[in-house]
Amino acid sequence: MKVYAISDLHLSINNPKPMDIFGEVWDNYLDDIEKSLACVQADDLVLLAGDLSWAMTLDQAIPDLQYIGKLNGKKIIIRGNHDYWWKSISAVRGALPQDVYAIQNDCVKIGNVIVGGSRGWSADDKTEDGKRLYARELLRIEMSLQAMQKLKAEGDRLVFMIHYPPFTVKFEGTPVTDLFEKYGVDAVVYGHLHGKNCYAKKTLVKNGIKYFLTSCDLINNTAITVL
Repeated sequence: MKVYAISDLHLSINNPKPMDIFGEVWDNYLDDIEKSLACVQADDLVLLAGDLSWAMTLDQAIPDLQYIGKLNGKKIIIRGNHDYWWKSISAVRGALPQDVYAIQNDCVKIGNVIVGGSRGWSADDKTEDGKRLYARELLRIEMSLQAMQKLKAEGDRLVFMIHYPPFTVKFEGTPVTDLFEKYGVDAVVYGHLHGKNCYAKKTLVKNGIKYFLTSCDLINNTAITVL
């Protein structure tokens, strides 16, 4: 079993919102993503770290979720900052197609891979509201990590999905990366960042943990291999 990742698809299947206004990399980007996933087998995992749909309600997001369901492999999703349609986790899970799993401050185990996830928040947001949100997200991230530890058996690999970058804009460590190290995570996938002038690194190894940026436009709409 292999683990792939790509994020920030910003789907709008039933209410088209042209993404090519953001640059040529968005021209026919879904075709490129589908081609990159052509090699994915039925038992492989595809991680989608948020910003899945422009929809405002769950009903509006159904066509986008169905599109994700048709992609190869078993898909695991988390909420991004633009996923306004994602309200109740029970409602979201009730609307998911076969082979799509939603994580919200918990985890799922498939084979010998345990995937946890939470939205997170920007470590560089120093406003009072930003610090409050960051503290709340820290608690939620640790809830997910604790759930992963309960399921872990010998030989299992731990992968964490977070929408916001887990480190500062200068790639410095944060309380979030401290938690990943504390709980022995093997790999982290994240998204949120966009644009050709974005200060980002596609891959980074920090204190033994591999970090993968998965925003589709920054990885040329080609799913990356995480494990």
